[in-house]
Amino acid sequence: MIKSQLKQLVDDCFDQGVAKGLWTDAAAGKYTVEVPRHEGQGDFSTNMALVVAGREKRNPREVAGQLADMLAAHSHIIDKVEIAGPGFVNLFLCDSIWSSVLTPIHEQGERFGLSSLGEGTRVLVEFVSANPTGPLSIGHGRNGILGDTIARLLEAVGYDVSREYYFNDAGRQMRVLGESLKARYLELLGEEYEFPEDGYQGGYLYDIARSIIDEQGSALKDSEVTVFKEIAQKAIFADIDQTLKRIGIHFDSYFNEHTLYEKGLIDDVVARLREKGLVYEKDGATWFKTSEFGQEQDRVIIKKSGEPTYRLPDIAYHREKFRRGFDWMIDIFGADHIATVPDVLAGVRALGYDDSKIQVVLHQFVTLTREGKQVKMSTRKATFVTVDELVDEVGVDALRFFFLMRKPDSQLEFDLDLATRESQENPVYYVQYAHARLCSIERQAAEKGVIIPSPDEADLGRLQEVEEYNLLKTMAEYPTLVAGAARDLAPHRIIFYLMDLAGQFHSFYNKHKVLGEDPELTGARLALCAGLKTVIGNGLRLVGLSTPEKM
Repeated sequence: MIKSQLKQLVDDCFDQGVAKGLWTDAAAGKYTVEVPRHEGQGDFSTNMALVVAGREKRNPREVAGQLADMLAAHSHIIDKVEIAGPGFVNLFLCDSIWSSVLTPIHEQGERFGLSSLGEGTRVLVEFVSANPTGPLSIGHGRNGILGDTIARLLEAVGYDVSREYYFNDAGRQMRVLGESLKARYLELLGEEYEFPEDGYQGGYLYDIARSIIDEQGSALKDSEVTVFKEIAQKAIFADIDQTLKRIGIHFDSYFNEHTLYEKGLIDDVVARLREKGLVYEKDGATWFKTSEFGQEQDRVIIKKSGEPTYRLPDIAYHREKFRRGFDWMIDIFGADHIATVPDVLAGVRALGYDDSKIQVVLHQFVTLTREGKQVKMSTRKATFVTVDELVDEVGVDALRFFFLMRKPDSQLEFDLDLATRESQENPVYYVQYAHARLCSIERQAAEKGVIIPSPDEADLGRLQEVEEYNLLKTMAEYPTLVAGAARDLAPHRIIFYLMDLAGQFHSFYNKHKVLGEDPELTGARLALCAGLKTVIGNGLRLVGLSTPEKM
């Protein structure tokens, strides 16, 4: 694209400078070509002169002058070169360059913005991993959509991505779930029961208990808690799976926590750490010397009761990720995991693995508001809003869009009133309406018998309005944006981009007529709109949203 062309041009000038003896090649690959943050600083700017001068012990503005002379010779691309500040070189491109972006958009279509940046590197994205103790809450929904979109981004730039759900089917919370279901079952049978003090109180357990009675009557009243645990787990996970599919999320694999125990992998981790002198007993518990890995204090990995803390199976699970041959492991966790993450990484490092290959994305929780007031949530008491309830109210597109509108580490306030509003105040409506409007323009052109020309057939020189240049420049940024969002695991950038591009289009549409009396100008604008429809459509599909043709 245009940025890569400019980078190649700057590289060529750097090589010319080396060949002429103006500077050495010490700065090769160390400088950048970027879009300036502020208007008036050119279309692109390079810090090459500063980097060269720093290595050559020279005046950077002198180096910048030499570079500027070489760049100015390429007048078919560069309209003007300016030296700014301590030695930045700002490049102003010829207007005609921007319209060239329409050709690759037209030729590549839905592949525009895709790349091979990842070169097939194997990536495991672990996300959702909600305990099967109740329906998916909106916090799990944010986790799921964040993880799914990160996986989509990585696939778009050439990574070999696997999506995995870590199935927490062992531990105390599952036993409490079984006890809670048994209590509800006995209650409905009119039998005496004792509800666990910290049991799950959601109405969904009554539903499961009724289904047991419908199928088996009172036959299970004397059964062990494990029977009820398995029934509850199976029913709840079926519900979770259905919800995930409803919002466009699928998994390539599921990893069951209980297999870590069955295969002796938990005990093996403890044994390996003990061999290294990193485990000791104190106060009846087993401790891991996390203090030897930069932590302020050591951590308990096995409680007095003999039950492992969350850290231990997580360490064993991550070791299995390495053993399965993944090059990059991404974990999407809620902010409540912040205390255990360093301990798990320390455990992986202690076992001899490179923990830098594990990247954790922590997301803040979601607050739901209606009429300006917060909706309260509690998983155990079940006074919470489920993902399904939220989808019923706002739809899948609004759910995904709103969950991606903030950086993961930012608190997310989900405004129900805004999400259901069919107006330009609603950001997802605003973006999708741009796509629908572009489809409408194409339909109107067809009705009038006007053929939409390819970029090569259109007189793109007729695109001279400020709004047209802004659209072309923003469209040209799309491939770089996708690559950066994937590299930095930042899907919110795609949302911001789509909002910006849609806003620019609506502004253009309100000022200028596409289907006018001048056939050449009409053809150029139709080619522009065709490119816009492709880019906005690609962006929407990339984050898992639909591309409506009518609204």
